Amino acid sequence: MSTAARYDAVVVGGGHNGLVAAAYLARAGWSVLVLERRDVLGGAAVSQQVFPGVDVRLSAYSYLVSLLPDRIVTDLGLPLDLRDRAVASWTPLRRDGRHRSLLVERDEGPATAASFRALTGSDAELAGWQRFYGRLSTLAEDLAPTLTEPLPGEAELAGRLRDPGIWHDLRERPLADVVGDHLTDDDVRGIALTDGLIGTFADVHAADGLAGRCFLYHLVGNGTGRWRVPVGGMGAVSGAIATAARAAGATLLTGATVTALETRADGVTVHWTDADGVAHAADAGHLVGGAAPAVLDDLLGAPAGPRPSGSQLKVNMVLRRLPGLRSGDDPHRVFSGTVHVDESASAIDAAYAKAAAGQLPDVVPFEVYCHSLTDPSITGGTGLHTLTLFGLHTPAELFAADPVGTREEAVRRVVAQFDDHLTEPLADCLAIDAEGRPCLQAASPLDVEAALAMPGGHIFHGDLSWPVATDPAQAGTWGVATSHPRVVAASSGGTVRGGAVSGLGGFAAAQHLLGR
Repeated sequence: MSTAARYDAVVVGGGHNGLVAAAYLARAGWSVLVLERRDVLGGAAVSQQVFPGVDVRLSAYSYLVSLLPDRIVTDLGLPLDLRDRAVASWTPLRRDGRHRSLLVERDEGPATAASFRALTGSDAELAGWQRFYGRLSTLAEDLAPTLTEPLPGEAELAGRLRDPGIWHDLRERPLADVVGDHLTDDDVRGIALTDGLIGTFADVHAADGLAGRCFLYHLVGNGTGRWRVPVGGMGAVSGAIATAARAAGATLLTGATVTALETRADGVTVHWTDADGVAHAADAGHLVGGAAPAVLDDLLGAPAGPRPSGSQLKVNMVLRRLPGLRSGDDPHRVFSGTVHVDESASAIDAAYAKAAAGQLPDVVPFEVYCHSLTDPSITGGTGLHTLTLFGLHTPAELFAADPVGTREEAVRRVVAQFDDHLTEPLADCLAIDAEGRPCLQAASPLDVEAALAMPGGHIFHGDLSWPVATDPAQAGTWGVATSHPRVVAASSGGTVRGGAVSGLGGFAAAQHLLGR
């Protein structure tokens, strides 16, 4: 074993949150060591060449940016190019035996109004849509600034909101009821409800707040809720943060598997092995937990809590060409936004009931994105296109008995559902890799767990929390404390305001330590 070095802080986990914490601490003059198990930094925010011989850099896990605050980008001098999509969403439908669609532009111009009118027969549903999202926009503008401040108490936060009613409703009422107050069309309600189900297995009719919390985090980013495409893929985001951390003096090690933590009143000793199996140790005044809470608890010898359960089917594809659409819409326009397939409110309910009974849904609600339309750089001038599919209501438990077979059946179902809206089979559009295989890669929650050490494959590391101090004793803190005063959480699920690629966990951990 090498002789133990001494650092002000050791960060366990080199995902984007761990890197944000390292960058802030190093810029403040702290000596910082980051230990990452994988051979690349970034955790789920990485770009990879997934298919042999196909020069395309896919955002293999996370794929869009919304919650990353402009403050973090500015503080760390991150040279990011985050691009808006002209189309917010597009939904192919079959009504009365006809192929129809619903288009929602980013700025909701005349084409959006015409699309709502053609689908629903009046302007009433669009008016409800605009009222609902207008209220959510006001909430986002009021709530977003608090995410980079110490946790407000409930009364303090309510006093800062211009529309406390929508905040109350999201917290106290089933999401389906809140959406139903504003929207009546089955398909339109479903489009709204999906933001409460990304990576989260929840009943939208339950008053447990699970879907409401997920919904909130998908609507408040930077006060606009806009989901933007990072030029260069998600790896450009984590790469920029890693560069900032290194430039400030932090040491970043990959291939470093942490094996044990020893806590003391004055600090922590961290043990790890490198890629060659050589054992190392380092002493630190503080430990920053960038790994999933369950992983950190195991290293600390803490009792195991409930096992998280992710709920998503991720399918990465590279296409030779975009398929035509039976609705007659231009795929080069509508695929640039989020494409909702079989995500009506009734389809969501049916899928949840089936999955809750332990069975793969007959119809899997899913979304599709083509990032190469917004960022052609990721395909390197090849003329190819990326296509990312994200399925809902596919919890980890469904894959336990037969991981490969269930995943393959899930992929078969979503491809068949997609094909119903295409003028040609999706399989005919797939590129072929250097080994003669179609460029399609699927991952269940169990696959995500194996690749990224996210227990249960939960992309948020566990259930999200409301971004407020629900305990009065927590008000004014950063929401990162653990059972040991020398160990702070920085991960998505370990902090009060984690979730998605936001950096909020790492930011809060750094502010907590620097404030000490």
